[in-house]
This record gives sequence, C-alpha cells and structure tokens, in this order.
Amino acid sequence: MSNTNRLQDIPLSILDLCPIVEGGTAADTFRDSLDLAQHAEKWGYRRYWVAEHHNMPGIASSATSVVIGYLAAGTSTLQIGAGGIMLPNHAPLVIAEQFGTLESMFPGRIDLGLGRAPGSDPTTARALRRDFMSGGEEFPELLHELRSYLNPSAMEAHLQVRAIPGEGLSIPIWLLGSSDFSAQLAGQLGLPFAFASHFSPDYTLPALAQYRRSFKPSAYLQEPYAMVGLNVIVADTDEKAAWLSTSLEQSFLNLIRGRPSLLQPPVKGMDDLWNEQEKYIVHKQLKSTIAGSPATVQEKLQAFLDDTQADELMVASHIYDHQDRLRSYELLMGLQNR
Repeated sequence: MSNTNRLQDIPLSILDLCPIVEGGTAADTFRDSLDLAQHAEKWGYRRYWVAEHHNMPGIASSATSVVIGYLAAGTSTLQIGAGGIMLPNHAPLVIAEQFGTLESMFPGRIDLGLGRAPGSDPTTARALRRDFMSGGEEFPELLHELRSYLNPSAMEAHLQVRAIPGEGLSIPIWLLGSSDFSAQLAGQLGLPFAFASHFSPDYTLPALAQYRRSFKPSAYLQEPYAMVGLNVIVADTDEKAAWLSTSLEQSFLNLIRGRPSLLQPPVKGMDDLWNEQEKYIVHKQLKSTIAGSPATVQEKLQAFLDDTQADELMVASHIYDHQDRLRSYELLMGLQNR
C-alpha cells in the first residue's frame, strides 16, 4: 500500500454516470460528457470512467464500449475506461474483442473495470441474452476466460477461439466491488481494486482491508493499489453545495421506490418529498458523500483519505446543471494546489 495519503498528492479521477437530465436527451448527455472529459484532461484528472447500466431511463451509458470510444476520440491523453463492465451480462470473448478494438485505436489509454453483479432485474438480464438466474457466482470463471483471451500464454490457455483484436494487448484490468468478494479476488490475483463507496459506504473499510490482506504480487502489480469511488459536490458555498446535492438525493429516493427516473433539478428541501424511513435509507446509503465549499470539502476529503489510505479517488458528481458540474470538478482539482 502506498504511504501517500495527502489530498495534494492523490490522483483524482472521474466516474461519469452519464445522467439524462429531466428535459434533456441522451444526445445532450453525450455532448456534456465529452465536454466534461475534455475539461478533465485540461485540469489534470487521471482517468475518466463510465458505467454499464441497462433499462434505466436516467442513464445513457448502456452501450459502454461505444461511449468509451466516443470519449477517447475526443481527448488525447486522458485514461478512458469502464467502471465498469458487468461481466455476467456478456460473453467474455465479446468484451475481449471490444476492448481489444478500443486499445488498438487508442493505445495505452483504455482501462477495463469489471463488476461481478449483473446489475439488472431478471427480465432485463433475459433481454441481454444471458442466464437470467445468474447472481455473479460464475464471475471468477468468466474473468479467467476473459484474461485468457487477452493473454493466452500467461494464463497457460490453449484456446480454439482467439480474440482478434485483443490477444496480446496490455489492457489494464481492474476489479470493482461494493462488498468483499471482488476485494479478495483482486488481492489473490494481484490486480488493482476499485471500491464503490459512493453507494456502499458501510463496506468500504472492511473491503479495503480484505484486499490488502489478500494481496499477492503479480506480473501486473507488485503492491496493492486501491481506488475508492466517492460522491463529491463542490460549490462556492456550503449552502449551494447542499442545494445541488438534492438532485443526487432525489435519484436515490426514486431508486429505493423502484422508480428510476431522469436526473431532476435541485430543490430547496427534501422534507416534502420523502418520509422519515426513506430519508434514513437515503442518508445511510449516501453517508460518505462529501458536499460543501472548497474548504469544507478539503477537510472532509483529507479525513476520508486518512481513514481509507486510498491510492486514488474516483469522484462522481451527480449534478443537474452541466455548468455547475463543471464548476464542481474544477474546484475539486483546485484543492490540490491549495
């Protein structure tokens, strides 16, 4: 584990959920995402990831590899990747070919983050042409198959089917997790690990400890490397940041009600929108969220780094207005120069 835990020294990256805002379209989302990626590259962010979601009206990144290609084509140095691909939804050969194609087009700039949860209801899983009863238990086998397509010799694989393009390419593979299953697997395989603290805060420290405890050096990584995903919203004042955060709270409120929706404008207060039980559930799920002025965010982020000893932070800023979202990421990067 790296001894670096000062905010000024930690690489910062972006997780873009590609939200479709109320009154907007997927086309608007993609234009805004490219604009944010171009700004992120200029500001000095390390990487920019998008995530696979299906059957969700408010998220546009279902064709994740296509979105990655679009963002990579519009930037020049930023690492672009998946955070992540839900491997149980796909044949490993298809993912090897897709990311082999991306790596061939944008050499040295593509990351492949993999999740074990299908992330879909049975009806959506069936529509994706996979076993709709899958719960992710076969993830280690799917991962081994995928890695064999990319590097048959290292995996001692003798395949009758080859991934072209893909075979022989050096594509960084990350395991993603919201519990300790992938943490332990990433450690055993000597792979980098990214934890979803932005929606699973209670498991953050146990999963990171499991990863570091399980870690075995590999040809890919000699020491554990943990990136932590975190909701961060920065504005010029604490009050404005709290107001902007109500869009995120509304999104999670709709999720627990089973009604995914478009990203909604911020509101003056949430009390008229939720009951006490819903408020408790949303706050519990979002309790690691950091929102405030630059000074407030700097203090809370440093405390988070002290607790987690994260090697990198991947920030999600679920903000309704694109200019406010740009401003949040600009202010966040400015903290490294304070």
